[in-house]
Amino acid sequence: MPTARLLLSCPDRTGLVASVADFVWRVGGNITHADQHTDEQAGVFFQRVEFLVSDLTVGRGQLAQRFAPVAAEFGMEWRLSFSDETRRVAILVSRQGHCLYDLLARWRAGELPCDIAAVISNWPDHSAAAEHFEVPFHELPVTPETRDAQESRLADLLGRYRVDLVVLARYMQILGRRIIDPYRYRVINIHHSFLPAFAGGRPYAQAHARGVKLIGATAHYATEDLDEGPIIAQEVARVTHRDSVDDLARTGRDLETTVLARAVRAHLTDRILVYGRKTVVFD
Repeated sequence: MPTARLLLSCPDRTGLVASVADFVWRVGGNITHADQHTDEQAGVFFQRVEFLVSDLTVGRGQLAQRFAPVAAEFGMEWRLSFSDETRRVAILVSRQGHCLYDLLARWRAGELPCDIAAVISNWPDHSAAAEHFEVPFHELPVTPETRDAQESRLADLLGRYRVDLVVLARYMQILGRRIIDPYRYRVINIHHSFLPAFAGGRPYAQAHARGVKLIGATAHYATEDLDEGPIIAQEVARVTHRDSVDDLARTGRDLETTVLARAVRAHLTDRILVYGRKTVVFD
């Protein structure tokens, strides 16, 4: 059944949980899930509350207005969404297709509650995959000389498809402010977790040469600071001296698909609150 999702953060003080629960009760909602966290060092309270809307005594459009006085009393930053509001997702990819294929398969299996509006790439390699899943494919080639024009075309496509979330599924191009600013905390990137060590090309060869014993993957919101946006999900795997460079890369690809899918699903189900350079990701 459809639910409303209320996410909030504010200075920690007594009465917060009771006031939010009282609001839900007064509008006829039934809480199905609630989670909270307090950052003791910062003195900030975070909460995610999900409640049924089938028996509301007010219309959905009135919920925000009804909650506004509660939010004002506690100085909350908050947002309200609904589980049956389908987000539109664009997947950006370059030549490595493992994350793209994984996301398309999970979407087709019903694991990702969204509409995949388009696959966009600076190479033609994955047009057949997009066609197989009946998703529009757009190739936007780019060179250093055409970067501004290409990003302008990309921004136009995202607007035309009314995209809510941009997923960089191994898209090996740096996005400028023309994309980052209007999609603040709505662009998710995935990369290996060696950074800032082993930056640049052939990271697994560099890691192999240093004899690393752990490799990992990181999914984060993309910002104007390259690969330094708030982290959403991470995972690691142990490796040994017996693993070749190809073994490390294969394990890394497995981690990337899992971590990216986890981050995308967390975003689509409204489980992430960003504060400062960090995130709270509710289970």
